[in-house]
Amino acid sequence: MNRQTTRQMTRHTMASFALLFALGGAAAAQSSALTPALKASVTVTSDVVRIGDLIDNCGPVADVPIFRAPDLGTSGAVATDRIVDAIRPHQLIGIDTHGLAQVIVTRASRAITEQEISGRITQSLAGQYGFGEAHNIFVRLDGGVRTLQVEPDATGELQVVALSYDPRTTRFDVTLDLPTSTELHRLGARYSGTAIETVDAVAVDQPIERGQVLKASDLVVLRRPKDESGALTDLDATVGLAARHSLRPNQPLTMADLMKPDVVLRNDTVTIVYQAPGVTLTLRGQAQDAGAIGDTIAVLNAESKRVVQGVVSGPDRITVGPVTTRVVDNGAQSAE
Repeated sequence: MNRQTTRQMTRHTMASFALLFALGGAAAAQSSALTPALKASVTVTSDVVRIGDLIDNCGPVADVPIFRAPDLGTSGAVATDRIVDAIRPHQLIGIDTHGLAQVIVTRASRAITEQEISGRITQSLAGQYGFGEAHNIFVRLDGGVRTLQVEPDATGELQVVALSYDPRTTRFDVTLDLPTSTELHRLGARYSGTAIETVDAVAVDQPIERGQVLKASDLVVLRRPKDESGALTDLDATVGLAARHSLRPNQPLTMADLMKPDVVLRNDTVTIVYQAPGVTLTLRGQAQDAGAIGDTIAVLNAESKRVVQGVVSGPDRITVGPVTTRVVDNGAQSAE
């Protein structure tokens, strides 16, 4: 046998070994892929847990139920030993447990929160019993209201089956339903509480001293009962006013709490502007009172030393108009 023939046989032998190794690896991979294997965590949608929920590659026994599922929206841990024992009668052997001590099982659900419940009640009250729009109605439910857990495929909105409301006490009683949910039919959904109509109310969010001018950053808008009359509702109109007295945070403001800010202080040096038809004079003076724009205050003319009344027309500016003189004829009437 010559050297060339020997090299060809060697290459053929090596290729054969490589093919065998490749086939063996593929078979091993296929075998591994088909091995029943335990899952670390699962989510189920029915009231039972089936073998196929817990085990991959479990074949024809996948739909066999072995445990009761947790309650809707909750989770539970099942020990691996219990799972293996429950499956054993169904001839499923060689399960790869991946060394897991337990499996976490979660029951899927649709959560109906207190916010959703309150929202449905306000929608139902809107336009009835003297209420206005739903977003102005505040509902407070009695007691601790837990989140409702219903089937994940229970679609649609909550329906109001019965509703009563007493405007004198502001109390209501309501029964809700979700036609697509068997669970909610079983549990029932009846609630009671109070409902009031609210409006915007402007308040300060920090202590404000007397005379301090309000800025937008000092103000917040609260929702307050509609019957709390007199509360300011326009935040923009409140900016620039001054506190008539000390203000506390989160207390609705009224016009009695505020005033126009003083732009002239007592004893300030001011400019007196005298205006008459065709004549405008400016003089120096001293304010005898404090005042806001539009207020009438006394001012001392620095030149004549006379005190006159004028209107605050700007910072340190007092406008004085012409004085109307009434002429009285005191002459003796002639006798007829």
